[in-house]
Amino acid sequence: MMRFIGRKLSSGKNGSNGMLFCLTKPFKILMCWNHNVGVLSLPITVKERLFNRLHSTEMVTRDKSLGGTYVGQEPMGLIWSMKLASGSRPGMRLRKKDVTVPFSVTVSVYDGWISNNFDKRVALASVVLERFYMAPGTTRIELKEGRIFGTMFFPPGPGPFPAVLDLWGGGGGLVEYRAALLASRGFATLALAYLGHKGVPQSLQVFDPKLLYFEEAFNTLNNHPKVSKDNVAILGLSLGFTIALMMAVEIQNIHPKCLVCISGSHYHMLEKGKSDIQPTFASDSSKIKMTEDGTMIWRNIILPFPEDPKFMVQVDKISCPLMLISGEDDQNWPAPESAIEIQKTLKAAGKTHLLTSLSYPLTGHLIEPPYSPHCRESKFKMHSVNKAVNVLWGGETKSHSDAQEDSWKKILAFLKKNLVLQHPTALAQAKL
Repeated sequence: MMRFIGRKLSSGKNGSNGMLFCLTKPFKILMCWNHNVGVLSLPITVKERLFNRLHSTEMVTRDKSLGGTYVGQEPMGLIWSMKLASGSRPGMRLRKKDVTVPFSVTVSVYDGWISNNFDKRVALASVVLERFYMAPGTTRIELKEGRIFGTMFFPPGPGPFPAVLDLWGGGGGLVEYRAALLASRGFATLALAYLGHKGVPQSLQVFDPKLLYFEEAFNTLNNHPKVSKDNVAILGLSLGFTIALMMAVEIQNIHPKCLVCISGSHYHMLEKGKSDIQPTFASDSSKIKMTEDGTMIWRNIILPFPEDPKFMVQVDKISCPLMLISGEDDQNWPAPESAIEIQKTLKAAGKTHLLTSLSYPLTGHLIEPPYSPHCRESKFKMHSVNKAVNVLWGGETKSHSDAQEDSWKKILAFLKKNLVLQHPTALAQAKL
């Protein structure tokens, strides 16, 4: 299990200290001053900044911020409210690529309230916070088995462990940080690359009507000697949401124990012989809205949902527990509307006992692990046309951040209930 660790590291330059913390646990910072100060939080590898005005003797877990990118009493406000620094390349999104090294944030204190030109001011004091993604003993293994490409993470110990197949969205690539965090919580996890990665087969091979690539990936995880066989969940965000539903309904030879589906839809995008699973500007341009600065809003592309059932995943055939998570201000995809329709379908099928639905006000599309800085809009690569566009994800920073923290706790509880508590060996390993 992931534990909260705080240890003092050797002093850095200018008398700064370093501290190491678990990524999904709050930290405490105590600052003692006899006059007004400004606080800057700066990721070392990305130019992102936030500003917070503190005063007198302050502790972020106890005292309120009076201004800046967040206000009020917020223990993790220094992290989740980080914004791009002025002058940075627009459309950037802060994401961890190398999960084997901590995410480093420098917190600096300045004399008085300032909001820019920090590089021209001398800090009164600084501290480096290192927040790790992999708990001690967690192992990372690159996977290339047959056509399957991804990364496997295992908790400490011999296993067997309950497992999660982790599917991200249409942005593609290989995203590992959620899988690393899940492994740190006791779940063997496969982060699967399936789009926009050099190691993955061509789209037409991957997105075939029988979903063979995903069936192979599930079986690779399920048959691993360190995995508790037939004790595997599927977790998907955005496009991964749709694929998770399709796998549970349409692949006859796999039986996931439960599904966690975040910010997606049951709209069946993978038509026979079709490899492009992203919106086509030619046919969908009338439903694509644009903000004043040219940022795209895609949420209306598939609305209203088609009445013909062949265009929708037949969710009434689901036979395992399902958790739906949606943000009510999702500007990228109609996740709230889809959650309502799925609930209606399961009710008609007499399967509401399988459904757990979480809906969060003022929350956008990118519901990530807790304390991830809120990203309201960013660049997004359309792999089918090899073009990057600016996309609006939605959400208000405070509400979105609260939703990420709450949903993560409930995801872990849901996985524990459906994977761990029903398997004695897995339960013993989870208690280590």
